[in-house]
Amino acid sequence: MERTKTDDYAELTLDQTLERLGSDGTSGLTDAAVQERLETVGFNEIVEKEESVWHRVFRRFWGPIPWMIEIAAILSAMVGKWEDFSIILVMLLVNAFLDFFQEHRALNALKALKKGLAGKVPVLRDGEYRSVPVRELVPGDIIRLKIGSVVPADVQLLRGDYLLVDQAALTGESLPVSKKAQEVAYANTIVKQGEMEAVVVNTGMHTNFSNVVSLVARAGIKERSHFQKMVMQIGNFLILISLALVLLIVMVSLFRHEPLLEIARFALVLTVAAIPVALPAVLSVTLAVGAVNLARRKAIVSHLTAIEELAGVDVFCSDKTGTLTQNQMQVKDPVAFSGFTEQELFVFAALASRRENQDPIESPIFQWLEEHGNESDWRAWNQASFTPFDPISKRTEATVEKDGEQFVVTKGATQVLLGMTELDDAKTREINQRVDELAAKGYRTLAVGRRQGEAPLELLGLIPLYDPPRDDSKDVIAEMENYGVQVKMVTGDNLAIAREIGGLLGLQQRTIRSSQLSGAASNELLELAEVLARVIYQRLKGDVAAKEARRFASEVMDEVGKLYDTRVLEREFIHTHESAIIEMIEEVDIFAEVVPEDKYRIIDTLQKGDHIVAMTGDGVNDAPALKKADCGFAVSNATDAARAAADIILTAPGLSVINDALRQARITFARMKSYATFRIAETIRIILFMTLSIIVFNFYPITALMIILLALLNDIPILAIAYDNTRVHQKPVRWNMRELLTVSMVLGVFGVLASFLLFFILREQGFSDDVIRSMLFLKLIVAGHSTLYVTRSEGWFWERPLPAPLLLVATFGTEILGTFIAVYGIFIAPIGWTYALAIWGYALVWFLVNDAVKVFTYRMLRREGALA
Repeated sequence: MERTKTDDYAELTLDQTLERLGSDGTSGLTDAAVQERLETVGFNEIVEKEESVWHRVFRRFWGPIPWMIEIAAILSAMVGKWEDFSIILVMLLVNAFLDFFQEHRALNALKALKKGLAGKVPVLRDGEYRSVPVRELVPGDIIRLKIGSVVPADVQLLRGDYLLVDQAALTGESLPVSKKAQEVAYANTIVKQGEMEAVVVNTGMHTNFSNVVSLVARAGIKERSHFQKMVMQIGNFLILISLALVLLIVMVSLFRHEPLLEIARFALVLTVAAIPVALPAVLSVTLAVGAVNLARRKAIVSHLTAIEELAGVDVFCSDKTGTLTQNQMQVKDPVAFSGFTEQELFVFAALASRRENQDPIESPIFQWLEEHGNESDWRAWNQASFTPFDPISKRTEATVEKDGEQFVVTKGATQVLLGMTELDDAKTREINQRVDELAAKGYRTLAVGRRQGEAPLELLGLIPLYDPPRDDSKDVIAEMENYGVQVKMVTGDNLAIAREIGGLLGLQQRTIRSSQLSGAASNELLELAEVLARVIYQRLKGDVAAKEARRFASEVMDEVGKLYDTRVLEREFIHTHESAIIEMIEEVDIFAEVVPEDKYRIIDTLQKGDHIVAMTGDGVNDAPALKKADCGFAVSNATDAARAAADIILTAPGLSVINDALRQARITFARMKSYATFRIAETIRIILFMTLSIIVFNFYPITALMIILLALLNDIPILAIAYDNTRVHQKPVRWNMRELLTVSMVLGVFGVLASFLLFFILREQGFSDDVIRSMLFLKLIVAGHSTLYVTRSEGWFWERPLPAPLLLVATFGTEILGTFIAVYGIFIAPIGWTYALAIWGYALVWFLVNDAVKVFTYRMLRREGALA
């Protein structure tokens, strides 16, 4: 059976549609026809390709850091160091499990989208209606839709009065749209009013809904985050340095004819100590602590790396309907005409409504009456008859009675009600002008009138309706901008509404200048290309209605196609003008009338411009953009699809928790940067000191056992860095590898100088080699933890915020433990308290020197950056 796009069916008559689909409008399909179509077109479900569990598990053990850890484990087993082997293996498995668990939780987006097609639906088959599972629908099926139904596939409406369909989750429109016979309705929209029969035109992966699914699938599992890339870069850097220096030690030792087994054992231990085995675990714990803190603020983190990504977010894109706004219509400045009061206006509007219908346009009328204490005035009337809204008459009507007085009351489109009055031209122009002014602000205006007997209709007034911003939205946006984050509204709603809400929220009303559409064309081909691009740009920001933009773009592409392959043209044009596209999107604050593809494209383009982008939304139409964004937020009332695609899910109303998350992310980033700097500096300090001592002086400054003790005493208590106090940066923060490596290497080199100076002093004083090793061991422990207090901030160590008590206890506790080991000679030569205190004093002096060196290094780097 030939497939036709859903929107194309709207151009066909119902008879043409039924003929094309081979269906009978009165009896539906036969069971045989259904079975045949299931075999050819498949089930009405979302099909996705899943990566096998074994492949996902295997990926955790593949890469530079896992390879080195695995090699270290194998070597430990080969030389019989089973304690080392066990520790290394446990850390490898824990890291792999944590990573696998995070990804497992992240792979629910497409599954949630599939659930959108669950349930059963009444289907006409062989002349009778049956309840059939939604997944068994096929093109040509005749189904029945009524209030509350979720449209199970793309359909063309067949018979009935009308439907009022909520498309907000798919298109972002704040108001339901009316549909009548021959019009199409899309899968996963919701029927708010009416009852109609419809013919299924497309199912499964051929529906408009599947476009959203394909975008989510295209977003897929996100590329490595900036955090993961940083871990890889640090790991690779330390591995290369460690392997090079260990190889140098092995070569020198072999040249000196030292015992091969001892060389292998020492090289193994040194390699294990140098490889950042604990780096992923420590950073994951730091992220996990941040996630726990956010959970206390009613935000659930699905992907831990999103916390680190949020620290660097500099552009925040937000859906409007249900996210920045309440998705609940309210009355705005009603207009009662001369001779009538606001009370009368709303009483008669309520009488022309049905409260039990829970119509989103009628609910604000009853809410106004409740808030103003006029509900009893409305209840005093009796509604004798009621005619519901339909797309043809565009109004509701009721006959009402009270105390022998009878009126016909009506409400609906102003133009319709004006046609039922006998107002003069001047008054009609005045009312139309008022309606146009309200429409320019994005308000949906209802006119209310009444008629007694055969008299002409009297207009009582106008009721403007709008979807108001959430109470905290404006403050959230202002605070974000204070933190250096640019906020953009990206909505499927119309331009007027978007501009009005944007103005209420304090967003700048930026527009695109034609001069930004770079470059005068040199020939007809490029002129046509620029026309097409201009339409695309305008459509993105909402200057042109989406349908008009698509129609005009199609016409231009037809003309261009006569001259050139349009696909090549579009690809070459976009490639040539990509920087102009990025610049344009950077300058626009409000994007209106966008479809899910546009939201996805906006996020993608900003990312190509080296921006870290966050996105918040609530609907199915937001899922692709939420998945694509570096950090996606689903608000409290979001659909399952949006929640599954998001990185952080808000469980409480409002958006203020987003700024809490932003602050927590920057705190977490500072903790991770502190640890990363410390870890690199310590690795360089130990392995470079060891290498130079062995090569230059033929002296092993610490034993293999001391190396293992150092690794344990350094890494385990450093987990407390996850709870440290840090300041919140006022601007977005990112990993600067040049800065990180420079500061770390400078601190590492100065640590080597401090160790060699101590070594020379002890040699000159005539201490034995074993005592020298014990003193160097104690110095490396005390100085190592002191380095953490140097790296925890870019300023002087005494500046606020002060270290967390837990960090102080953890680090000083292990330093004291190391001191007892050195003083009393546990596993090593004893040095006594006098020399131990001397080592502490020596380490304190170098701590102050290192802090000054750090401050000077940061200032030099900042100066170079400013000059650059």
